[in-house]
This record gives sequence, structure tokens and C-alpha cells, in this order.
Amino acid sequence: MFTGKTKRVVAVHDLSGVGRVSLSVVIPVLSNMGFNVSSLPTSILSNHTQYPSFSFLDLTDEMRKILAQWKLLDIEFDAIYTGYLGSVEQVNIIKEFVCENKRNDTLIMIDPVLGDNAKLYANFNEDMVIAMRKLIGVADVVTPNLTELFFLLDIPYSEYNGDEELKILMLELSKKGPDIVIITNVPEKVNPHITSVYAYNKKGHRFWKVTCPYLPAHFPGMGDTFTSVITGALLQGDSLPMALDRAAQFCYQGIRATFGYEYDRREGIMLEKVLRNLELPIQVTSYELI
Repeated sequence: MFTGKTKRVVAVHDLSGVGRVSLSVVIPVLSNMGFNVSSLPTSILSNHTQYPSFSFLDLTDEMRKILAQWKLLDIEFDAIYTGYLGSVEQVNIIKEFVCENKRNDTLIMIDPVLGDNAKLYANFNEDMVIAMRKLIGVADVVTPNLTELFFLLDIPYSEYNGDEELKILMLELSKKGPDIVIITNVPEKVNPHITSVYAYNKKGHRFWKVTCPYLPAHFPGMGDTFTSVITGALLQGDSLPMALDRAAQFCYQGIRATFGYEYDRREGIMLEKVLRNLELPIQVTSYELI
């Protein structure tokens, strides 16, 4: 019987009042892709942390209350999608939540936010890394950047890695639990004008690569945007390479739409200018099997 039920995604991220990052990106992207987004905020900030100052409200205690209320209401989720978790306690709360609510058809998407540029974020330490290693064990899909990949594997960081090296690293990370490993924002040593995304799917034992032109600009929230589109695409039934293509092209379109303006880049891409592109079919495929 057709019920008209919209798939529900619970998004476990922080919320910034200014700056298109985290829930400010996740909600519009996934809503535009046709999903019902239930928010589980981990913290509330006046603006994101790449500004010189910000206010911060930790919501760890409130997270427990929200989850307890959802349990009373017997709410079910088609996907659980996590981003920034501010402490080991929050990681443990979410791990318990995932274990209690995961059905056979529930998509568990973990963006293991730990650091960038070869170092941990300022408020994280080794305890957080250890907790995140345990959390990815219950994931279906993980989307670390290159820095997070090396921390999760507990091996020294290397900025430039060839296809074969990355295939070995993704395979090792998949052994910790996730079926799909996606490595974002991988630089190319031989060509600084492009950047790549790599992926491994345990089902079928296939490795994929998507390459995009690189524009010399930094916009906060691009990782949140990319993983949100991946989440929506997989829930829509896209194959992994098509999901990678869709996410990479959307992010590139967002950067190009914003790049030419005299604009405070700390606010993130002008998401409003490109949201409708999510409704369009992919025109050109750029993925390759490696």
C-alpha cells in the first residue's frame, strides 16, 4: 500500500547562527532532495569557529532529553547522519543511539570530524580519536578528509598519495566496519589545479575516483555540503559513483557561483543560488574505476 511517507533523516550536527555550515547546510540540501530532516543539534554557536570569536552553547545534556523524547514517541529514522560531535561523551551518546535505532535498511552516515591540514582541531585530543574509531565501526558510510583518514588508521600523515596507496588505506579503514569509505579533498601532487575524491565499496570490492578543477578559495561548510548530497543521493537510490559525481559537481557549481563576488568567504558558498541544481540530472560523468 502506498503511504506517501517521506524518508526521515536525523542530522546530528552543530548549528551556527551565521555561516553556511553544519545544520545550516544539511537541512536545505536534504530538504531540497525530498527528505524530512529531524535535527539533533550538538551545540549552538553565534557563528562558526573560523571567525575570530564566537559564542558557544554545549547541548550534550539536551541531546539525551531529545533522544529520550523521540524514543517515547517511537519515531523511526531511515538514515542517521552525523557531523561535528564536540566531545567523547557526545560520540558515546550517538553510538548508543545508532545501535538502538539501526534497522537493516537504515543508512548510517558518519562524517568523522576530527581535524584538517595534518592536525586535530583545537578542542580534540587522542581520546576523541579513539572514540571516533569506535563510532565508525557502526557506520555504513564514512567520509573522512585526508587528515582524518590517517588519524583513524593511527599512522603518520602523508599529504600526497597515489591511487594504489589510497586504495590500501581505504581498504584498511573499511576493515574497521563501514561498507563504503569516501576520502574527500585529496590533493594531486602532479597537478595542483585539480582535487579528487576517492571511494571504496566493500560490496563488489570496487574503488572509484572523481576529479574536479580546483579554485584557489576556501569556503567553510564544503565538507558538510558534499556529505549531505552524498547522503541524499544514496537514499534516492543512486549508485556510489553517481552519488560521488552528483556531490562533487554540486560543490563545484556552488564555488563557481560564489567565487566572482566581492564577498566575505567565511559565510560559505552562496547555497541559495545553486540549490535548484540538485533537481537536475547529471549532465557529465567524471568518475572512473581505479
